[in-house]
Amino acid sequence: MQNVEIYTDGGCLGNPGPGGYGAILACGEHRRELSGGYQHTTNNRMEMMACIVALDALKRECAVTVYSDSKYMVDGVSKGWAVKWKRNNWKRSGGVRAENVDLWERLLSLIEKHQVKFLWVKGHDGHQENERCDQLATDAANGTGLLEDAGYTAREKPISIIS
Repeated sequence: MQNVEIYTDGGCLGNPGPGGYGAILACGEHRRELSGGYQHTTNNRMEMMACIVALDALKRECAVTVYSDSKYMVDGVSKGWAVKWKRNNWKRSGGVRAENVDLWERLLSLIEKHQVKFLWVKGHDGHQENERCDQLATDAANGTGLLEDAGYTAREKPISIIS
């Protein structure tokens, strides 16, 4: 089984606002950078999207270490919160609905395909790969051809039922 290191970051220009993600996959001497942007999203969604896109790029089962400055994502997985929310029909303590369910479902599904360990790194602290991912995310958010974040947009548009 190959060992892969994944570095991720995501962010928004405003929160919510235009957002982007950046990820670096490193395996031995091989290195791949991934990035993308969305018209209207949140910082947490872009943090998660960076990890999802990176894990989805792996073609076979790997031993993966994910480095992220997102406590939301790292703790959500490492402390078992997301699995618990899923088990409770995506309800957090107090019966509050968990946010970003669409992305948590995708992330948990990808994690099952690999041996994944999440490690938190302090953001904007000179960590070379984290700084590069931040630049990729910022460039993507500032770019053209931004995608629509359907998972976020759907939450913002209430569904009206006419009888």
